[in-house]
Amino acid sequence: MFPGEDYISQCNTTNTSIQNGQRASVIQTRPLQNEVNHINAAEFVLDESNWCCDSQEMCNLKLLSQKTLPPIGRPETTGPSYPGGIAVWLAGVVLPLTLVVLTLVGLSVYLSRRRKDRDMMNSAEGGENEPMILPPGSIRDLLDMTTSGSGSGLPLLVQRSIARQITLLETIGKGRFGEVWRGRWRSENVAVKIFSTRDERSWFREVEIYQTVMLRHDNILGFIAADNKDNGTWTQLWLVTDFHEKGSLFDYLMEHTVDPYTLSKMALTVSNGMAHLHMEIVGTQGKPAIAHRDLKSRNVLVKSDLTCAIADLGLAVRYDSTTRSIDIPPNSHVGTKRYLSPEILDGSIAMHQFDSFKRADMYALGLVLWELCRRCSLVADEYQLPYFNVVAPDPSMEEMKQIVCDKKLRPPIPDSWHKACPELVALSRVMAECWYENPAARLTALRVKKTISAIGNERSSQSDSSSDVKA
Repeated sequence: MFPGEDYISQCNTTNTSIQNGQRASVIQTRPLQNEVNHINAAEFVLDESNWCCDSQEMCNLKLLSQKTLPPIGRPETTGPSYPGGIAVWLAGVVLPLTLVVLTLVGLSVYLSRRRKDRDMMNSAEGGENEPMILPPGSIRDLLDMTTSGSGSGLPLLVQRSIARQITLLETIGKGRFGEVWRGRWRSENVAVKIFSTRDERSWFREVEIYQTVMLRHDNILGFIAADNKDNGTWTQLWLVTDFHEKGSLFDYLMEHTVDPYTLSKMALTVSNGMAHLHMEIVGTQGKPAIAHRDLKSRNVLVKSDLTCAIADLGLAVRYDSTTRSIDIPPNSHVGTKRYLSPEILDGSIAMHQFDSFKRADMYALGLVLWELCRRCSLVADEYQLPYFNVVAPDPSMEEMKQIVCDKKLRPPIPDSWHKACPELVALSRVMAECWYENPAARLTALRVKKTISAIGNERSSQSDSSSDVKA
C-alpha cells in the first residue's frame, strides 16, 4: 500500500480496531512488557500520524512511531557548556583576563616607584611637605647657615622653598635632557635646568651626584636646589644651580681670544675641578672618587672672573673604596662621541676598574686644553672643535673609531705654539700626554693641575723680578 491510497483492511491492536478502507490516525498508549529494555512502568507514546495497515494481526506494531522516556535512575545534571571544551574556554577567556590583571599590577608597581622617586623632593626632615619661610639673605648665606660644613648642599625643605620662589625669565640653552633657563630668586640670577618626565632617571642621577658629601668646590658648578613641578597634567623636574652669564667655555671661545695669563688660569681651574672630582676624601664626612664621563667645552662654564667650573654630572660614576663598587648610572649614554677615548671607541675599556673612567676623562681634558690653546691671542686661530678637519660636524662612533683608533690621529699642534709663550709650550706637552693611546700612560688630573700651576708660579716670579729690576 502507498500513502494516500484507499484500502480495505482491518488492523487489530490490543484494544482498537481500524477498518472501512481509510487512512488510519492512531493515538494511543500501549503498556510495555517488562521484558522490553527491562524498564518497568515505562510507556510508548504514539504520535498522531497516518499509518497504512497490513492484513496481518497486530501489523501496526511495526509501524508505530515511538518515543521512550529516559531510563529510570540517577537524573542528568545540567551545568554550563563550554564550546570546544574546557581547555579552549580556559585559553580563550581565563588566560587573557590573567594577563590583563598582571599588566595592571605591573603598571601600578612601576607608577608607584616613579612617584616615590619624584617625592624625594616632596619630603624633608620631619616629613614636612610645605615650603618653609626662609630668612633674609643670599643663597650663599643660606649655604653657610644650613650645610654645617658637610658640602652636600642645602636641606631638602630649603631646596623646595627656594625652587617654589623662582621666576623663570628666559631660555639660555638646550641640552641632551632638557632646557636651561635663567631664573630669578629674590635679587639673584640662577640657572634652572628643566627635565621632562621621560628623562626622570637622568634628573634623579644628577641631583644624587650633586648632593654627594664634600662635592662643593669653586671649580664645580654650584648646586642650589632640586624640585618637581606637578600641576596634575604635566610634571617638570627642576635642577637649580649657580648662573654664569658668560656661558660655556665653548660659547666663550667662539667669541673671544684669551691672553696667556687667562689661558693658564682657565686651564688650571678646569684641571683643578677634575682633580677634585677624581679625588677620594676618606673620613666620616668623606667624598667618593667621581669620574665625569662627558667632559667637553660645552660642559665647562666660564665664571665672571674668567675661572672655570665643571658642569653636567648626569653621566658621572662614583667609586666606593670600602666596598670596591662602581656606581654607574642606569642609562645607555656614553658621552659625546667626539670626545670619547680610544678604549671607549673600540670597546676595550675595563668597565670593572674605576681608574679606566678617570683615564678616559683625561683624554677628554687634553682635547679641551687644545681648544683653549687654539684661541690664545698670540696665535689666534679660528675656534674649532677637536678633529674638525677629519670628521663631520656630528660624527658617528664608527667615524671616530676609524680616525682615533685605526689611523691614530690627534688634533694638530702647530710649531708656532712651541715658540709663542711658555704657557703654550707647557700646555702642548700636557695635552699630548693626556691623549696617549695607552690609558695607563696618560697624566692624572692632579699631575696636570700641578704642572699648570707651576707655569703660573714661574710667570709670577718673572713678573716680580721684572718689577724689582725696574725699581
